[in-house]
Amino acid sequence: MDASVFNIEARQAREVISGCPWRKVPLAGVGGLTEAYHRPRFKRPYVDKPGIPFYQPSQLNDLSPTPARFLSGFKPNEFDPLRVKKNQILLTCSGTVGEVSMVGNTLDGAVFSHDLIRMNASKEVGAGYIYTFLRSSIGHCLLTTSNYGAVIQHIEPEHLYEIQVPVPSEELVDRISDMILQSFKYRDESNSLISEAQSKLIKAINLPELSNIKLSLYKTEAGVLNWTVSPRNLDERLDGSYFNPLANAIESLLVKSSHSISSLGDKKLVNEIILPGRFKRIYVEDGFGVPFLGGKELGTLDPRTGKNLSLQGHGPRIKDQLTIHQNQVMITCSGTIGKVAIAPRHWEGWTSSQHVIRLQPSSSVIGGYLYAWLSTDYAKELIKRFTYGAVVDEVDATHIGGVLVPLVDEPLMAQIGELVLAANDKRAEAFELEQAALNIFNKEVLGLSFN
Repeated sequence: MDASVFNIEARQAREVISGCPWRKVPLAGVGGLTEAYHRPRFKRPYVDKPGIPFYQPSQLNDLSPTPARFLSGFKPNEFDPLRVKKNQILLTCSGTVGEVSMVGNTLDGAVFSHDLIRMNASKEVGAGYIYTFLRSSIGHCLLTTSNYGAVIQHIEPEHLYEIQVPVPSEELVDRISDMILQSFKYRDESNSLISEAQSKLIKAINLPELSNIKLSLYKTEAGVLNWTVSPRNLDERLDGSYFNPLANAIESLLVKSSHSISSLGDKKLVNEIILPGRFKRIYVEDGFGVPFLGGKELGTLDPRTGKNLSLQGHGPRIKDQLTIHQNQVMITCSGTIGKVAIAPRHWEGWTSSQHVIRLQPSSSVIGGYLYAWLSTDYAKELIKRFTYGAVVDEVDATHIGGVLVPLVDEPLMAQIGELVLAANDKRAEAFELEQAALNIFNKEVLGLSFN
């Protein structure tokens, strides 16, 4: 009785698949192309780090996700049923339904919430081909019109039994699947390069593990978490979070190191810090505007949300403030504070909201170096300490300009920056391969002419 199951787009999607000259096979179930299942609900024994890293479905498409929480490892193998494995297809099935990803080396063995459908592809078609079908507009439409629920949307593995997948020639299936597998290989390689860059930087400035930094400002005799601040150190701030002992300890370690210290306000590092003003958004259909990104999707390979900003309505603002350029460093500054990205080449010319600050680096290599530092846990603490706001957290361009940056020797700085730029190129190549696979699927499998 759910009207969404019978909507026009879903009917058209089924007609497109029905009109394909290829044989059709159920997505899952008996004789299907995948084994689809999800895990039961479980009690979550959260602990402080260290513990078992635990990821949420909302992180599914993050290129390099960090654990949302940590679980107690008191009982060995207790959470093994929740671990995902390489080349497994993951599908969000509660709340936001229909987000899909595939497990590469980065997330192999990671523990995810039960709110994911796990799909193991059969030998008949590769996991890359199933992923492409689910990422296509036709596949996504069929997924999102199979849900149920009045408040929180859900989809069950049984709903996948009714979805028919066209299966073309073996050569075409393998070509599409191989392109997707290579795309995920590039994503893993980019993560490895960024990890190498961060490791070189942290080793050079000799910072200890975050958990090993001693916080001498805490006063234990009161029985609650607290610290004192001298009036001469208030810096015109009265919010306690600004005086976070961990951020203070990190700054002290940077100052005491043998390397020079600068800040993001240094013109030698950053030509301009851009914080767009608030504005009423005019959205238009595809082809009539510019892709508009939000801060939530900043860590994904393809952060497009289907929203396109009107060129006619926002032309000057798009040109002066909103346009993204390759190797700009982007920092979320409203709501979730401190999420950092460096724009790959396929984001060039897109736009993002006023909730994202842009750093225009003095050079591409400097941009890579700044990203290597700002994406570390140490820098995130230095960014978040500036947070203000009673309901919605905010930081502004002045605050970001005050974030400290350690400077290593120029040859090492260039080496670190080049590693990040190489990683950024890998991400662009991963995007281009995925888009090429989707184009082949749409044209040669479905007989369509759109991307």
